[in-house]
Amino acid sequence: MTDTRLIEIETKVLQQDLLLEELNDVIYRQQLQIDQLEMTLNQMAKRLRESDAVQMPVGPGNERPPHY
Repeated sequence: MTDTRLIEIETKVLQQDLLLEELNDVIYRQQLQIDQLEMTLNQMAKRLRESDAVQMPVGPGNERPPHY
């Protein structure tokens, strides 16, 4: 194997290593964002369940008009 060919191979391997590191960083940041979004979604769902439980029941005085 010639020196030139060896240098080309080493260069490609280095580029792939750098790309792999960059992709791993992207995946890590995306996972952090997903975790944050899941936490926010769970909090919002909890608030919605709590607000539904606190709402006044629909009775004769609280009925919505027919056009709703």
